[in-house]
Amino acid sequence: MAVRARVESALTRCPVVAILRGVTPGEAVAVGAALLDSGIEVIEVPLNSPDPLASIEAMARALGDRAVIGAGTVLTAADARRVADAGGQICVTPNTDPAVIDTALAAGIEPMPGFLTPTEAFAALAAGARYIKLFPAGSMGLGHYTAIKAVLPAEAQVLAVGGVGAGNIGEWRAAGVNGFGIGSELYKPGDSAGTVAGKAAALISALRAS
Repeated sequence: MAVRARVESALTRCPVVAILRGVTPGEAVAVGAALLDSGIEVIEVPLNSPDPLASIEAMARALGDRAVIGAGTVLTAADARRVADAGGQICVTPNTDPAVIDTALAAGIEPMPGFLTPTEAFAALAAGARYIKLFPAGSMGLGHYTAIKAVLPAEAQVLAVGGVGAGNIGEWRAAGVNGFGIGSELYKPGDSAGTVAGKAAALISALRAS
């Protein structure tokens, strides 16, 4: 199955990208397995984590048949290539950089560029992205999102990241957001796999209730 189809299928089942900022290679597989067992199938390791490519490679090798693994905080085209070489399948950025999007697509991985303004959103879509990440979502609020959504093409898939969690995920989902990137509410550095499993269960419960 092509990467884009795998991402679409995984996010249809559970519209959450788990952000494991600070995870280490030694714990990545256990934490990733806990998320998978909860129903979360898309996982990113931000590149400002300790030895992130090793974590991505370990999870891709151990869990890649069941999960979509990739990187976040990807800032350069060279980083995107390294993520692909490590077995990553998604390339999440905090900003819109057409060079990073181009490189990810050429490497066969799915870009998820960050945007804040309509200009950035349309630039990301024009460069070939399908999934675009509203960041930071919480500090801008639902009004900002709904105003931009009104002008986006129907095929654009918007992920809300930053300030969205169990307490307000229903509001964002009701407004039409396609998915969510969730970080500290799922994982903080040092959390055990058991702790992550408990956090994931709470989030999934809130999502199902929305």
